[in-house]
Amino acid sequence: MTAPRTSIHGEWSTRLAFILAATGSAVGLGNIWKFPYITGENGGGAFVLVYLLCIACIGIPIMMAEVLLGRRGRQSPINTMATLSAEIGHSSHWKYLGWAGVLAGFLILSYYSVIAGWALAYAFRTGSGVFINVTADGAGSIFGRFIADPEKLLAWHTVFMVMTTVIVARGVRSGLEKAVRFLMPTLFVLLLVLVGYAMNSGEFNRAVSFLFDADFSKISADSVLTAMGHAFFTLSLGMGAIMVYGSYLPKDTSIARTSIIIAVMDTLVALFAGLAIFPLVFANGLEPGSGPGLIFQTLPIAFGHMDGGTFFGTLFFVLLVFAAWSSAISLIEPAVAWLVENRKQNRVYAAAVVGLLTWLLGLLTVLSFNLWSDVKPLAFVEKFQNSTFFDLLDYLTSNIMLPLGGLLIAVFAGWLMDRKATMEELDIHDHLHVGYRIWRVLVRYVAPIAVAIVFLKVTGILDVINNLF
Repeated sequence: MTAPRTSIHGEWSTRLAFILAATGSAVGLGNIWKFPYITGENGGGAFVLVYLLCIACIGIPIMMAEVLLGRRGRQSPINTMATLSAEIGHSSHWKYLGWAGVLAGFLILSYYSVIAGWALAYAFRTGSGVFINVTADGAGSIFGRFIADPEKLLAWHTVFMVMTTVIVARGVRSGLEKAVRFLMPTLFVLLLVLVGYAMNSGEFNRAVSFLFDADFSKISADSVLTAMGHAFFTLSLGMGAIMVYGSYLPKDTSIARTSIIIAVMDTLVALFAGLAIFPLVFANGLEPGSGPGLIFQTLPIAFGHMDGGTFFGTLFFVLLVFAAWSSAISLIEPAVAWLVENRKQNRVYAAAVVGLLTWLLGLLTVLSFNLWSDVKPLAFVEKFQNSTFFDLLDYLTSNIMLPLGGLLIAVFAGWLMDRKATMEELDIHDHLHVGYRIWRVLVRYVAPIAVAIVFLKVTGILDVINNLF
């Protein structure tokens, strides 16, 4: 048995604190902004069923692997991978998996903060009554003018990054833990209030049928790949966040149970978001598959024409801000932890440095929607000829860095780590234990193959292969 390591950053005080923190990392714009519209685009209930299957067979096994690695190493993802690869006698190059996760989180937060700034701005706009009796053209015009103004986007991006940096600067227990103990219960309460409001819209039963009645004739291969990809991304896997949170996990906490709880809570938020949004969409004759504009252009129309719409619309965007905030603090934490460990900087200085660098990179996203909207850095590549800086950052992280990160985490934990080490971290004392054997099969075979297929598909490599044969 390896001598137990301790984190210089401290530990979560309880298992509940870790569950709230990791759930906060997983629950973000993907649950409340993305999940409803991709469900609408892919036919509803059958897509949800495929998504749940992917969470169980891919998401949970990789989450367990990432938490396991984090707790075993007790350091930032970079140092954790360096330590663990040395421990098992493998190449020190595995530390670059940690670097990739930290970099992915940094890049994601740079544009995530800008989108979160939109939600923050819309909370104030909705509360001020801007959307009362608004028309579809009016809502579209308001959104168009908003993103066309670089100064406004910059201001809200700045406010959100300051909010995030202040929390992380305070440390594990005083900052991260206190924040999630407030943010996550409040988020769940707000979501339940909104579901209760939606139940009185007159179209709640239709929304339930849309979400849970499975019509597999509407499922295509692309739908399955979309569900698989979203199941993976929504749990914040492959970006260092879950690994660094796992490094603060007390030794006597069950990784399997907490991973399952986190996945269930994350999924419930996504489903409840659908139950809050789709009744309003149907009640107002709107299109459930209207894409990314569902939140910022479609829902304001619904809130603007319903009794109490101003109040509940404001609550909805506050909910969106809280979800984004809880995710953002997990995205910046891996880089801050590395600076503290390797550059001996205090957390306040480290958080300020990472926050400032993230804010500066976020300017590319801010300008992508206005002054630089015609700038296409890779216009000479057919696939990216219409892609802005924002599009390229999103593609690089979501379609390349995260799938590769998750794939390599599964390979390292499932194939390279000693069986005794994984059993020790999972608190299992018999290698014939049914739960352990299921996890080994999923993390060694099912999850890597599924993630590899998603990676090959979204990068276009799978289409090239199909054309060759």
